[in-house]
Amino acid sequence: MIKAKPVEFKLYAPQAKCVSLAGSFNNWDTKANNTKKDSKGNWSTKISLESGRHEYKFFVDGTWLNDPSCTSCQTNAFGSQNCVVEIK
Repeated sequence: MIKAKPVEFKLYAPQAKCVSLAGSFNNWDTKANNTKKDSKGNWSTKISLESGRHEYKFFVDGTWLNDPSCTSCQTNAFGSQNCVVEIK
């Protein structure tokens, strides 16, 4: 049985009005995983991911942004990069 693990995603974007998380785990649906903003300007969400490799990006006020804290990226079909998270 594959066990899902809770993973927290964070982005510092104090000027942003709306931030969501999209990736291979939700069919790149920008409305599926909204984030919450704290008083310091950090947006975060926690989702459960099954073991394996997942690509993702933040969707900030209508623009795709990579996670600055991500250490692994993969070229995508649009000529830019997706962030990659590995769940063991």
